[in-house]
Amino acid sequence: MKPSLLFLTCGNDKEAEKIAKTLLAKKLVVCTKRFPVTSSYLWKGKIASGNEILLIMESTEENFPKIEKEVAKIHSYETFVLLSSLVTKTTKKVEGWIKQELGK
Repeated sequence: MKPSLLFLTCGNDKEAEKIAKTLLAKKLVVCTKRFPVTSSYLWKGKIASGNEILLIMESTEENFPKIEKEVAKIHSYETFVLLSSLVTKTTKKVEGWIKQELGK
């Protein structure tokens, strides 16, 4: 089991909450956090910006393909950005919590 943090920008809080609850219910993530952010990005050759919700999720590297599949069913963006970053260190209690909750 390799703990990871996942980052996903969503169009609004309702969408972020729906994705978070779906992933929690399917035991693909152990925790989610939502933050309002202002994003600037390149889209179709132009600079764009907008208000979004950043969803930060705690899970495992092994769950990424299943998480991506579930997000694709719900997300409103043509190209959603789902990123994963491996956690190189955490406490034994956190590792135990992840294993217990996700059945790893």
